[in-house]
Amino acid sequence: MAAGAFIFPDLAKLNLFNATNLLNANAANWRLALVTNSYVPNNATDELWAAASAAQIANGQGYTTGGIALANVTLNQTGGVVKFTCDPAVWNATGTGIPAWRRGVVYYLGTLNGKVNPMLGHFLGDSTPADVPLTTAGNPLTVTPHANGILTAT
Repeated sequence: MAAGAFIFPDLAKLNLFNATNLLNANAANWRLALVTNSYVPNNATDELWAAASAAQIANGQGYTTGGIALANVTLNQTGGVVKFTCDPAVWNATGTGIPAWRRGVVYYLGTLNGKVNPMLGHFLGDSTPADVPLTTAGNPLTVTPHANGILTAT
């Protein structure tokens, strides 16, 4: 007899994400870094920040190497949907401005599950895709998570 479809209870989803420690880690260690179009993601093999870090935009002018710490990181479950999200990340451009960038990379600064600086994922800054242009001095560069969060599981 063939078994029926497996049912994954709502709180079990949240417990699974918590059990990996990846999403329940020290919230202060989650980072958003900006990389240029020289980073070409390989979703089959990219696992660590090291896969993208060589393409990071230059330090200075309001951007700090390694990216910005994500604020108010949350992991919750509502109506069967587990969501990992945070507040918008804001850099304030100075000098000659924050350089153009193509992707944002979210990673954990530290070691989790034996992995050093594991990458959670990446996103296009502009869905065209095109580079997000230089942010001129005196202006903020604000990256707001998607309405569905950084990571969503149903």
